[in-house]
Amino acid sequence: MPRALATFGGDLLGALRDVAPIVLVVAFFQLVVLRQPLPELGAILVGSVLVVLGLALFLRGLELALFPLGELMAAGLARRGSLLWLTVFAFALGFSTTVAEPALIAIADEAASVAAADGLIAATESARHGYALGLRLTVALSVGTAIVVGVIRIIKGWSVLWLIVAGYVGVVLMTLVAPADVVGIAYDSGGVTTSTVTVPLVTALGVGLASAVKGRNPLVDGFGLIAFASLTPMVFVMAYGTLA
Repeated sequence: MPRALATFGGDLLGALRDVAPIVLVVAFFQLVVLRQPLPELGAILVGSVLVVLGLALFLRGLELALFPLGELMAAGLARRGSLLWLTVFAFALGFSTTVAEPALIAIADEAASVAAADGLIAATESARHGYALGLRLTVALSVGTAIVVGVIRIIKGWSVLWLIVAGYVGVVLMTLVAPADVVGIAYDSGGVTTSTVTVPLVTALGVGLASAVKGRNPLVDGFGLIAFASLTPMVFVMAYGTLA
């Protein structure tokens, strides 16, 4: 118990160091540049404490559960030698974590509201819900596909360079033909997928798989899955917007 408390205390200090620069920047511009007192100072202080506690708990949860779970699952499936089950697991992991990604949910809801305000879809709750759900499912499908490609890359030893180059060529080509009102959403979708839920599990999957496959270096081959997860949503969302 004392050891666990000491470890969590270290997490708290680390979270405090991470949050402190943001607080200092906001306070400097509010007090020195704008020369105005901080509004609702009590609520800001309480919120800052909650952010530090939440960040520390999240980091401790990653170390205790998500990282070990992803590595163990990847290593266990790799040892079974079943490429089918490994790719099914990779797709399901990428799809499910992306659907649950809070940042993507927020972006999809905001995009639906803006689309309704601009008259692109009907200004009804069902139309906004359908638009947001379609966007989330498209992004989740793209991330699941990206993780499958990344897993096969690790197993086969393919170069990450050429896959990334080919992917961005696809992004540029899709940008030229996609409707202008979907391009920005597609680019933002690529960023929000690599957030709090997706990144830890996908990273653990790559490192665990590279550790289990003979001849693979976890440092060289285990990383790179996040790049695919950021890249493919841009292509998929622009394709979805073009077709829909």
